[in-house]
Amino acid sequence: MSFKRQIAAGLILFLALCGAISSARAEPFKIVGFGDSLMAGYGLGPGEGFTDKLQAALRAKGRDVAVANAGVSGDTTSGGLARLDWSVPDGTQLVILELGANDMLRGVLPDIPRKNLDEMLAKLKQRKIAVLLAGMRAAPNLGADYQTAFDAIFPELAKKYDVPLYPFFLDGVAGQPGMQLEDGLHPSAKGVDLMVERILPTVEKAIAAVPGGA
Repeated sequence: MSFKRQIAAGLILFLALCGAISSARAEPFKIVGFGDSLMAGYGLGPGEGFTDKLQAALRAKGRDVAVANAGVSGDTTSGGLARLDWSVPDGTQLVILELGANDMLRGVLPDIPRKNLDEMLAKLKQRKIAVLLAGMRAAPNLGADYQTAFDAIFPELAKKYDVPLYPFFLDGVAGQPGMQLEDGLHPSAKGVDLMVERILPTVEKAIAAVPGGA
């Protein structure tokens, strides 16, 4: 009987281990969209924001993902840096980092968002969390010097930290009638659809580059 009990105990342990492995594999690939109102879904209804639609688009392509919305309307890179540690939980596998638009709209000297984004990328690298950097572009009315300095932040930091760059988060939406809300700043639901469509291949590549990517 003792031998049979050992066999039974061994079988139970084996099945438990198989269940644990299966459960671990069932965990979705965890993405955090970390940004400002463009990420938060300002002015949009439930399910119309960027993170919701990105998650739906990735799942439609067969990727088991969970995309969390860590966007805060009005956030600057300074605010983002202050809340980064608690806004990006342990277990996150990819962060889509989208900040800088509010710094630019307030005319903050480009050296400040550059420093803040640099620190955020360094923190995420230290935590071994992959990053997709979403770029922003300065409004022309801020002057050529400001525009040149601000626009250079994103490609230069992407190169420094060897992270993928999506050059302009509002590509195809900025300045386009019907793609923005009446304020002329934030994307409409239709605009979000286009944003997701355009960034999707870059997100998929970023996921694939992460060990165990969905």
